[in-house]
Amino acid sequence: MHKDELLELHEQMVIIKDHFSAREHVDSSLFDPYDELGVDPSHVHKSKSEHKHAVFVLGNALATAMSEDEFSSAGRVGKRMEELAEDAEGKI
Repeated sequence: MHKDELLELHEQMVIIKDHFSAREHVDSSLFDPYDELGVDPSHVHKSKSEHKHAVFVLGNALATAMSEDEFSSAGRVGKRMEELAEDAEGKI
């Protein structure tokens, strides 16, 4: 994936995050690990690796927000996103 495509994906995922954050039944603290990264889609000067890591961290949070438990489809996606985030963090 090219960096410009990754930035577009990152931007779309932030829109989804904002939608979930606005819902009452979703714990907004789920997105704290993503927010603490300080990597925003508009930060084009950040490396591709940093954006990739942010996308995986955000993906994990989104999947967790949608899951009923860790064995649901979204829960399994969240677990995989967590693994990918850890791998991507090691490449920063």
